[in-house]
Amino acid sequence: MLGGCVEFLLGFAFFYPLLMSYFWMTGGMYYYARWERTEPRRDSPPPLPAHPLVTLVVPCHNEGENVAETIRYLAEQDYPRFEIVAVNDGSTDDTGAQLDALLPLYKNLRVIHFAQNQGKSMGLRMAALGSNAEYLICIDGDALLDRYATRWMMHHLLAEGRVGAVTGNPRIRNRSTLIGKLQVGEFSSIIGLIKRAQRVYGRVFCVSGVIGGFRRTALHRAGYWACDMITEDIDLTWRLQMDHWAVRYEPNAICWILMPETLKGLWKQRLRWAQGGIEVILRYGKAMLRWRMRRMLPIYIEYMLSLAWAYSMLSVVLLWALGRIFTLPRELQLPSLLPQWHGVVLGATCLVQFMISMAIDRRCENGVGRYYYWMIWYPLAYWLLSMLTSVYAFPKALLKRRGTRAVWTSPDRGVK
Repeated sequence: MLGGCVEFLLGFAFFYPLLMSYFWMTGGMYYYARWERTEPRRDSPPPLPAHPLVTLVVPCHNEGENVAETIRYLAEQDYPRFEIVAVNDGSTDDTGAQLDALLPLYKNLRVIHFAQNQGKSMGLRMAALGSNAEYLICIDGDALLDRYATRWMMHHLLAEGRVGAVTGNPRIRNRSTLIGKLQVGEFSSIIGLIKRAQRVYGRVFCVSGVIGGFRRTALHRAGYWACDMITEDIDLTWRLQMDHWAVRYEPNAICWILMPETLKGLWKQRLRWAQGGIEVILRYGKAMLRWRMRRMLPIYIEYMLSLAWAYSMLSVVLLWALGRIFTLPRELQLPSLLPQWHGVVLGATCLVQFMISMAIDRRCENGVGRYYYWMIWYPLAYWLLSMLTSVYAFPKALLKRRGTRAVWTSPDRGVK
């Protein structure tokens, strides 16, 4: 009996990531063959049937080092009708002063000031309520929106009335360290490929908070961004799709972002992501039992399996560690955690996944393939980080008091 449980844990720990890797590769290649292969180049977006007003929304908290550049990139969008709404959410640096100084330079810029830190969700809500447009594109205060991104996102929102949101393609700006280089490959071969596959299979887990396009009618019906969720973007994506709005992924809508380049900063960010995903799963789990929510089941089950995988990996590690301290029954003994034949298979599969994703992603970013050789370190780092953050985040999400306001904390934005 005990031996069977150990074999099950080992089998699940091995076969789950292997299966999901092929799942993502298959979906990503299908997406590329059906939609992406025949698309025009990124700098030649398809013509639009109309050019309605678009509001570009920038919530800011202590973005004094980046906000002027962010606004400049927004002002250079290749789209004829847009306004910019920046929300200074209780910043303690010179963000507010910089935004006010930019007002004479950009006639289509409006600034909303909060006296105290109200959280990103409240800033997005106020910008949406103060917008003059039906369509909103939201980015972070340290992000640089590609010149053609608005056109690419509006292509989806105007093509079909049931499209409630479009998630863009975040790309890493800071690449000076090993952690930065690994994240370049991650956003290409993990995040980008997963979103392509999820788009094929029907539901997207998250409209990225760093670049998302929305129909305001859909936002109003879904209740806008929740102020008590640690990852407001995941929560809103689920509520939109539960309200039967379609969510699209547009890889040509590029947004250049800053990411952590220290282990501490990376841990805090991924812990927040893990806790946010678990909060959503806990909040909407009962709704998945309804027949009308059946199309949400694949991403719900996928996330539950990933959480189960994290705890199965933890069990394997603890069992191995106990075997080094105590004399365990033979059926419970694990001789080593070092990769053997199964580790070679997983590593080779990951490298194939990285190769396929980077080949697809060349259309979005020239030269991304040069980071392929750094990715040999990624599987171990990614699985270890994913396991630890999921295991730690689950009790945090369970114990969190519902209704607690989620406010800003300044993230690690790379090595200066």
